[in-house]
Amino acid sequence: MGSKPKVAFFDFACCEGCQLQIANLEEDVIGLTNLVDVVEFREILTGKAPEYDIAFIEGSITRKEDEERIKDIRERSKLLVAFGQCAVSGGINRLKNNRESLEDVKKEVYGDSYNMPHLDTFPTKGVDEVVKVDFHIPGCPIDKNEFLSVVKAIALGKAPSIPNYPVCIECKLRENECLFDLDQVCLGPLARAGCGAVCPSNGVPCDACRGTVDNPNQNAMHEILEKYNYTIDEIQRKINLFGVKPEVKK
Repeated sequence: MGSKPKVAFFDFACCEGCQLQIANLEEDVIGLTNLVDVVEFREILTGKAPEYDIAFIEGSITRKEDEERIKDIRERSKLLVAFGQCAVSGGINRLKNNRESLEDVKKEVYGDSYNMPHLDTFPTKGVDEVVKVDFHIPGCPIDKNEFLSVVKAIALGKAPSIPNYPVCIECKLRENECLFDLDQVCLGPLARAGCGAVCPSNGVPCDACRGTVDNPNQNAMHEILEKYNYTIDEIQRKINLFGVKPEVKK
């Protein structure tokens, strides 16, 4: 890319927590600005730019105008990175896709104002369901250190490395007691690692906030559920929370 890559950040349907992680880099922001030239970032900058070497996208696609906007950003970007689970898989926003009627969803959320034009919506999509995505950074929110390592790799012309093994491995490395043995349902056998098993290590079951590994061992998960007398239906809400891949269902 020659000189420092021009980088921009954009948000769609999300809480902007992943961008906040970047804004909170504190002293590490110096290392970031040494690597890239941030030319557009609504949360911390007022500037605009016509094109970008790398565009980072937070948030899911939920409206027609979102699709038009992400396609425009894609055309003006050499590389596009979806960061945060809303952008990667649709995230929590995707829960509305499980409802029979989006009209009912709008009524429930917005009350009597649900029919206003700016509240129009359609089933939630991850960014790569609309445009080509070059790299993904999972998490809800993303991990700041993982973000920096991804930026460094891309700036050096390398493909970033994201863990592709289950959280259970990190739990075993930390010698945690399995939460299933404590009568808690945990998605660790399916969930993508990289978090250091922070939730299970503190007695909180994994909800797969980093999505699933690329090829989740669904048979192993079903065996665990059978061993502990759970069914897929009983844990469906947990499975759906962060857009876990549908092939783990039965």
